Amino acid sequence: MREPTLQPVGAGVVTALVGFTSAFVIVLAGLEAVGASRAQAASGLMALTVLMALGSIVLSLSTRLPVTLAWSTPGAALLASTGAVAGGWSAAVGAFVVTGALVVLTGLVPALGALIARIPASVAQAMLAGIVLQLCLGAVTGMAANPWAVGPVVLVWLLTLRLLPRWASPLAFVAAAVVIGVHLARSGTPLEASALVPRLELTTPTFTIGGLVGIALPLYLVTMASQNVPGLAVMRGYGYKVPWQRAMLVTGAGTLLGAPAGGHGINLAAISAALAAGPEAGEDRSRRWIASVTSGTLLLPIGIASAALATLVALAPEGVVPAVAGLALVGTLAGSLRAALADPADHVPAVTTFVVAASGVAVAGISAAFWAIVVGVGMRLLLVRVRVQA
Repeated sequence: MREPTLQPVGAGVVTALVGFTSAFVIVLAGLEAVGASRAQAASGLMALTVLMALGSIVLSLSTRLPVTLAWSTPGAALLASTGAVAGGWSAAVGAFVVTGALVVLTGLVPALGALIARIPASVAQAMLAGIVLQLCLGAVTGMAANPWAVGPVVLVWLLTLRLLPRWASPLAFVAAAVVIGVHLARSGTPLEASALVPRLELTTPTFTIGGLVGIALPLYLVTMASQNVPGLAVMRGYGYKVPWQRAMLVTGAGTLLGAPAGGHGINLAAISAALAAGPEAGEDRSRRWIASVTSGTLLLPIGIASAALATLVALAPEGVVPAVAGLALVGTLAGSLRAALADPADHVPAVTTFVVAASGVAVAGISAAFWAIVVGVGMRLLLVRVRVQA
């Protein structure tokens, strides 16, 4: 294999490993929070991984661009903070279906994408920060509840953050896996072979007002504002023009296809997109698409094997899984707060949005994330009007 090809292939391997290991625990936590059983959450994880792998391969081969897809990590955090809705798991699946339909509609109706882009970045990022805060606290509560199990995970994360920042979250999970292994060996907990076998758990979707307004709409907004729009910007920063309509149709169709199996949504990658589209994938920009194809190809067997990882997570001692999820989102929290408070004129609307989202309080069966957007946009319009009148 020629050296110019080795570099994008290596970048693709890193993209797949970092993208999956740094956030799959958050996906499992989010799906279980809205009512999925462990088997249904494992099914959702497998469906998401396989579909984002296939989507990356299809888009990269058809465009010859390093287009990388990912699951919606902010969306999974949203689910974890939302909790169960009226109608249970089937209503959550119905919300995932609606989310996929909205993404497809965004691809078909450009004006809808333009409308989403008009949501103030300060409000959207403050909502995301409020959602993520609750999960980031898992590292603190985990340390308080079980310091001997959580301590090694935090220590590895801190050391890696200093030496190899990109690998901080993946290696924190490796440390957690070691802790879990020691826990299982000491407790003598048996591993059921059937739990390690990958299988899809299909659920017939139902549609409720709480699911549509409390999950589907916030999930769509946070996916668009925190994944698709930034993902487009990352690619543009490296000189690539991603075909918006095609990307939305592929990710929307993938979300629709994965919803009955428990997948909450796939979208353009944002952070991991830089790994495949940046200089790490080689000096020849015309060949960086190989990195995205490699990433997708590696994610296929990882997705099929994800049932075993889900089983491992389910057997973790108290506090370990919330700690891993919280540590993985610290960077997201920092970036969201920085973006939310970038403009001094938006400080009050942003902080108000953050507080409402962080409260986790649902009103009329509708999640705090939705009300955070409503309150934040309303506050911003009010303050802009007051400044104009003054």
